[in-house]
Amino acid sequence: MRISSLWYSIRQGLKNIRRNFLFSLASIGTIIACLFIFGLFYAVIVNFRSAIKNVEGNISISVFFEEGVTDQQIENIKEQIRTRSEVDTIDFISAEDAWKTFSDKNYDDPEAARETFGTDNPLANCESFKITLKDVSKQADFVQFLQSINGVRKVRSSEYTADSVAAINAFVGYASIAIIGILFLVSIFLISNTITIGISVRKEEIKIMKLIGATNAFVRAPFIVEGVVIGLIGSIIPVVLLYYLYDMVINYVAGRFSILKTLFAFVPAGTLFKTLAPVSILIGLGIGFFGSWLTTKKHLKV
Repeated sequence: MRISSLWYSIRQGLKNIRRNFLFSLASIGTIIACLFIFGLFYAVIVNFRSAIKNVEGNISISVFFEEGVTDQQIENIKEQIRTRSEVDTIDFISAEDAWKTFSDKNYDDPEAARETFGTDNPLANCESFKITLKDVSKQADFVQFLQSINGVRKVRSSEYTADSVAAINAFVGYASIAIIGILFLVSIFLISNTITIGISVRKEEIKIMKLIGATNAFVRAPFIVEGVVIGLIGSIIPVVLLYYLYDMVINYVAGRFSILKTLFAFVPAGTLFKTLAPVSILIGLGIGFFGSWLTTKKHLKV
């Protein structure tokens, strides 16, 4: 397409928006509403997943060794575990550390309890590895692998908790896809209606253009420009609104309910919108482009 043709398409596309101002406004409003809801939903999901990730980090698997196992055998077990891609962290818990943790949790006066037992550690055979996984949904298979290693006496895991977290993650993923899909279709439908009206208004003009040799691309281009501009405007506005709203909400909650800061860490606005802003704009542009392209393909008899 030549520069003159490109400028003509841009001018005509902007004229179409002014010509069908109310319908263009309705399309922009729908995209704003859809992307605003998408942004809210995305913010909730990202913070929810962050919280789930923290929970996953606390779901650990303990591996206990058979009696009489040597330091070299323990090192060999560790190397076998490290080869697994699902392993996130692996820490060695000595018998002394295990006894200290146990006494701290179960005695009112842990120091007195440790002095009573002296050098006679009741958890002398409880050396272990504490392992966390990158994805808790893989815990069952990983536990089977651990149980097959020579020198491993017992594997302790939180099966129910891991299954629950994995199920919640899967549900959130499917719900996200469904909601995004619905919002995308609604936006395309509205833009499609706006473009259809523009085509109807200019039907005679389009016929004349075809008679004098205008190509399909030349006829469609103004409508594509119209849809893209509508999509761009409709995506920028909700991103700006959401940024200030999100920043205001997390600052308010952190200041008003300070106890939440120790229980739940909000994802910073900068981190969240580093992904949300470009994704929202691309979605808006995509909705505008595909909505226009599909409509012109259907309604323009060219």
